[in-house]
Amino acid sequence: MLVFGFLLLCSIKTKGEIKVNCSMIGKPEYALLSKDGDIIIGGAFSIHSKINLEMPSFTEKPHRLMCTSLNLREFRFAQTMIFAIEEINSKESLLPNISIGYQIFDSCGSTLASMRSSMALINGQELTAEHICSGKTAVKAIIGESESSSTIVLSRATGPFRIPVISHFATCACLSNRKQFPSFFRTIPSDFYQSRALAQLVKHFRWTWVGAVRSDNDYGNNGMATFVEVAEREGVCIEYSEAISRTNSKEKIAKVVEVIKKGTAKVLVAFLAQGEMDVLLEEIIRQNVTGIQWVGSESWITARYLATKIVSEVLDGAVGFTISKSKIPGLREFLLKVNPSQNPSNALLREFWEMAFGCHLFPSISSKTEHEKFCNGSENMSNMSNEFTDVSELRISNNVYKAVYAIAYALHNTLACKTSNGAPENKGTCGTKDLIVSSQVMHSLQNVNFTMASGETIYFDQNGDPTARYELVNWQKNGAGETTFITVGHYDASLPSEQQFVMNSINIVWAGDSHTKPSSVCSESCRPGFRQAVIKGRPVCCFECLRCPSGEISSTTDSAECIKCPLEHWSNENHSMCVLKKVEFLSFEENMGILLTAFSLTGVSLTIAVALMFYHFIDTPLVKASNAELSFLLLFSLSLCFLCSLTFIGQPTEWSCMLRHTAFGITFALCMSCVLARTIAVVMAFKATVPGTSVPQCTLPLQRVSVFCCTFFQVIICTLWLVLAPPIPYKNITHSLDTIILECDLGSAIGFWAVLGYIGLLSVLCFVLAFLARKLPDNFNEAKFITFSLLIFCAVWITFIPAYVSSPGKFTVAVEIFAILASSFGLLFCIFTPKCYIILLKPEQNTRKHIMGKTHNKSQ
Repeated sequence: MLVFGFLLLCSIKTKGEIKVNCSMIGKPEYALLSKDGDIIIGGAFSIHSKINLEMPSFTEKPHRLMCTSLNLREFRFAQTMIFAIEEINSKESLLPNISIGYQIFDSCGSTLASMRSSMALINGQELTAEHICSGKTAVKAIIGESESSSTIVLSRATGPFRIPVISHFATCACLSNRKQFPSFFRTIPSDFYQSRALAQLVKHFRWTWVGAVRSDNDYGNNGMATFVEVAEREGVCIEYSEAISRTNSKEKIAKVVEVIKKGTAKVLVAFLAQGEMDVLLEEIIRQNVTGIQWVGSESWITARYLATKIVSEVLDGAVGFTISKSKIPGLREFLLKVNPSQNPSNALLREFWEMAFGCHLFPSISSKTEHEKFCNGSENMSNMSNEFTDVSELRISNNVYKAVYAIAYALHNTLACKTSNGAPENKGTCGTKDLIVSSQVMHSLQNVNFTMASGETIYFDQNGDPTARYELVNWQKNGAGETTFITVGHYDASLPSEQQFVMNSINIVWAGDSHTKPSSVCSESCRPGFRQAVIKGRPVCCFECLRCPSGEISSTTDSAECIKCPLEHWSNENHSMCVLKKVEFLSFEENMGILLTAFSLTGVSLTIAVALMFYHFIDTPLVKASNAELSFLLLFSLSLCFLCSLTFIGQPTEWSCMLRHTAFGITFALCMSCVLARTIAVVMAFKATVPGTSVPQCTLPLQRVSVFCCTFFQVIICTLWLVLAPPIPYKNITHSLDTIILECDLGSAIGFWAVLGYIGLLSVLCFVLAFLARKLPDNFNEAKFITFSLLIFCAVWITFIPAYVSSPGKFTVAVEIFAILASSFGLLFCIFTPKCYIILLKPEQNTRKHIMGKTHNKSQ
């Protein structure tokens, strides 16, 4: 179509003047509304919404385009342009002594008709076949159009001639390209911002699963492409994206509605021009598709003609962005004065009147029938309520109003030879009203900056766009049941990103019977403690919720990943937060600790009881024969052995860790030293009674020295251990995932096993000597009892080693305490129980004769 349009313009450059060969234009296009003036402004509106196309016969010139279906809203836009022009003409401060005229053409919502209008606006209305057109364009600026595709055609045609085009309703972001559209301006924000605002709106309400339908033209395709890009970046998935055109067949529209009907998304983003919205709603109503939350673009979201009872059942609760509304003083009164009598020959005014009142104007007798209604043009429009007279939502009309004033200020600055900062301009670049050219107007328009009577400042950025500000409107019904457009939020692209979108405190009415905010998600949100797992072959918004593994959490809804807890923390039962791990150690409060403490204290009590009993019977032969000093020292060491087990119970500290192992090593070394000394004493005592022996008897100082030396050697080992690598408290977090085991790190394993090995060495020596002396003659053979006690001692500590290595956590400590207590009880019972039995229950055997009887028999 653009190629066809530009083929009409055969441009040649002669002496710096552009001349256009118009011999191919054919039939001219006549303005529907026009008025002469010193300077002419063009206008292009879709005053009719449909066009009748006839197939060319190729035998005659094509017929004139026939446009039908008058659009009252677009007719109001055209009348708003005329109102603004007449208001400016009546002012003396703006363009004094200059009158503005206008030529308004009908593009019929078609790019074909838009091209014809473009040619007429460039060349004028004269029939110019076989003539050379004048280099001067008919208009100095153009206001239009209402659709992006038509505006693209208009701007491409007028661009080479530097005729500025100001659109009031074309929002395609593609028009901001200055290389392709150097003379384009607009008073409505670009869809570059609206698409982003819609994406933020969908994200704000947590709709992650939405459907999309768009106009199959530049407006819809570009706007939806931007929306999809931004929405997916915000985590929103598009279930389906359908494109329709008002010229599509009913079957095609029905298929699109079927897709919407079968979709699972409860939110539908409709980036549609009014023509596509009309045909879609028609099919939506026919198929009775309800319960969808509509999110609309500015082209239809505040279209009053859609707010009928039937349509409201479908669109009730719809939300969408639109430009701010305003009031234009005097416009309604002006619109009510529109009458066929203003220009009786104007077919458009006649068509409007007949449509408004549903009558035939100036009927002829031949056309009169019984059921026809006639009117004469004197009817009163003040009681009329339709899209033409409704000025309650002046949004797009206000854009037309601002566009006219922008051109007027640009003309004013051009004629006054002023630049954007008010300084005088070179006289050679500006001129009188007769010499002014469109390129000068375009330059002034780029730099225009003024304030409307409403207080709004008008200016254009380097791309010809205004500042993007939107209102978020919501379809709500008032008390009378009428649909109203309530502002519930604002969007201002000039603010920082986090402040651009702001919701008001007004409650939003949602679609559906319950009027609660719908949930539109492919998968329900994952609660804290779960993570999203993408389903293969589905969009990222469709997922499964998997519980976080042990030790990992997700503290927010819809977490993509689980977070691992720090080392000393663990996940709680719900896996929603990290809590400190359970601290485990053998304490005095738990059952095991209480039981071991009881055994330890019992052992101490029994040892003290034996000591007291020995002290009471210290003068008896049995006690004397048992070497009272070594017996008391052994009982003392056993008491310490029982008590040292208590150091292993309780929370490990630096001191307790050093004390428990060294106390254990030294007390057991003392105990084994005493047993060893007793065993040596028994052996040497009996060997000394044999006639002819040369072995001296074991004296008391020798026993003391042996006990001291054996114990002192263990003290040296423990001292070296504490100095070089002492045991320290340690948090074991590797053995159990959810528990911190407080234990004592040995510091040096060599030190620990040296202490244990030395005790083992002493016990082995004792065992060997006791075993060799087990058959020595005596009524009471102590060596035999020592052998039994050491058998128990060695068995306990041999089994302790594998149990100690394999026991987990606090059970390691329990095993060590059990070994201490078991070996201590073994020594106590095996060595002292027979003696206590004789002292308490067999006093008759507690005599020197009985104890030495067997010895004397043997010696004799």
